[in-house]
Amino acid sequence: MPGVQTDVGGLRAIELNFRPLRDISTGKSICYLTRTHLNTPGLGVLMPETFRPAAETYGKSKKLFPLEILQLAESLRDLNNANRVYDWFSIDMPLSILMDRAAAAVSDKICEQFALAPNKICFVIPEQVLVVNDPTAADNISRLRRLGYHVMLSSFGENGCPFLRLSELPVDYVLLSPYVTQSLGKSERTDQAVRSIIGFVNELQCEPLADGVQNSSQAESLYEFGCNYCAGPLSGDYVSLSELLE
Repeated sequence: MPGVQTDVGGLRAIELNFRPLRDISTGKSICYLTRTHLNTPGLGVLMPETFRPAAETYGKSKKLFPLEILQLAESLRDLNNANRVYDWFSIDMPLSILMDRAAAAVSDKICEQFALAPNKICFVIPEQVLVVNDPTAADNISRLRRLGYHVMLSSFGENGCPFLRLSELPVDYVLLSPYVTQSLGKSERTDQAVRSIIGFVNELQCEPLADGVQNSSQAESLYEFGCNYCAGPLSGDYVSLSELLE
């Protein structure tokens, strides 16, 4: 894992892109999911699925996370200056950060610096937290929510997903894996399985969000099953901050 720098060859080490989360009933998008690109000296631009496992393995997440929060705060400042209306933007919180009892400290400091309300940020925690047998995760999720932040569990419903562990995590939102969405329309049984997953999430008083939604037929089925929000090709791809402002 290369050393973390604030800039690489004139580019920022961290670059954020954003994609909309759409309200299925109205078609409006006022929440956005964020993806981090890492610019490295020798390996070029790395996607999260490439650099995050390495960052966790080599202890670099604690250096990357403040840079991501800082750039998100700067992006939200620019959106506020442009009078753009939004509910919140997400940012990934690696498992090692979530398990640190001081996880919120860096976010609080940056929010104070930019006069940014915590409820404008939604921390996305990885699905690996479902297999962590440690109450620290649930405790820190509760603490983050008490401070005003939103918390979302990602990639729920993948093969081997331990569903019952979700009941131990007091998250606001559950982002369903594209695998769940892709099961729609295959058969009555798969549709019933998707309906059951959405019902399970709703029964735990979490808001289900569907990822990987490609067409209006899928969106209509999800809405009928009790899922009100979707992301994916139907809602729009990732764009840069400048494109979002335009």
